[in-house]
Amino acid sequence: MTSSDPSTALDLLQTPLHALHVELGARMVPFAGYEMPVQYPAGILAEHLQTRAAAGLFDVSHMGQALIEGPNHAASAQALERLCPADIVNLAPGRQRYTQFLNEDGGIIDDLMVTRPVGEDGRLSLVVNASRKAVDFDLLRAKLPADVRLTVLDAQALIALQGPKAASVLARLAPRENIEAMPFMSARAMQFSGVEAHVSRSGYTGEDGFEISLAAVSADAFARRLLAEAEVKPIGLGARDSLRLEAGLCLYGHELDEAIDPIEAGLNWSIQKRRRIEGGFSGAARIQAALATGPKRKRVGIRLAGRAPARDGAEIVDQAGAIIGIVTSGGFGPSVAAPIAMGYVGAEFATSGTPIGLVVRGKTLAADVAALPFHPHAYYRGQ
Repeated sequence: MTSSDPSTALDLLQTPLHALHVELGARMVPFAGYEMPVQYPAGILAEHLQTRAAAGLFDVSHMGQALIEGPNHAASAQALERLCPADIVNLAPGRQRYTQFLNEDGGIIDDLMVTRPVGEDGRLSLVVNASRKAVDFDLLRAKLPADVRLTVLDAQALIALQGPKAASVLARLAPRENIEAMPFMSARAMQFSGVEAHVSRSGYTGEDGFEISLAAVSADAFARRLLAEAEVKPIGLGARDSLRLEAGLCLYGHELDEAIDPIEAGLNWSIQKRRRIEGGFSGAARIQAALATGPKRKRVGIRLAGRAPARDGAEIVDQAGAIIGIVTSGGFGPSVAAPIAMGYVGAEFATSGTPIGLVVRGKTLAADVAALPFHPHAYYRGQ
């Protein structure tokens, strides 16, 4: 979750599942310009553990969905590669890749998912953050060449089904689609009782799971069909945030912003070898220099010694009390039964086990730098 949203109830948008959230008793809050469920009556702790143990349904329709379409794959991929450091040219059909839009200084404008649909040469589908989609789409309109066009998919909903039971649940709704065999970061079109959808095996909880893009008019009935399965419960933004924190996953506006580059953020893995060598994207000089010499600051995990949590904005200090960084996300990790956090520190303090302090309301809480993730990822990589 991001920090407070200044939107008022009068100007908030609603997702296609808004009526369902209200019916289910969700507490609705402003988030990225939308009225979104932060939790349901069971509470954030129960929702978090439900997702880890079985399956949770998340409404992520506030995210931005769009298509980039050019005369062929090379044209579309090369156009996107000027803005992103990932290798999109060599992205195989039916595969998905995580990357970032970078500014000219190498800072992160947004992070996003890029998919190359099967059998649709020249088309790439994008999912971007809700709070940044207007910025992202303006960037694409300004930077894409004349033969590559952007189509924003305003009439699409996006539902995430996450957890160890997600695959078996989704397979029941489409028994002929062989959903359970799909590996992590693969994607394809399929039908659920006549409803057309595009499904990727991905998500932002650290668990196995899927994201399903479908027409907004079909979303309510589809969500209700999923919730009719015994293993599935609705999950709000609160548990979504604690799940991604335990998984050590970045959130835009917290771990990522236009002053932070992907190497500082520990996202080296998202920049493939060809792009590291060739460059050719916004901010490439900064990224290549950071790869060569190492960043001056690094994103780290933090485990607190006591039971009190530290939130974003808390100062990180060394043993002498000197400020060495700042917490970007923090809270209680239900699956690890302890307060955890992420933040940035000078590179010399980034080794796991380094003792540090977190300043909370004038008091310094003892903590240590910790390896990420706090809770192991459970992605299905295939047989």
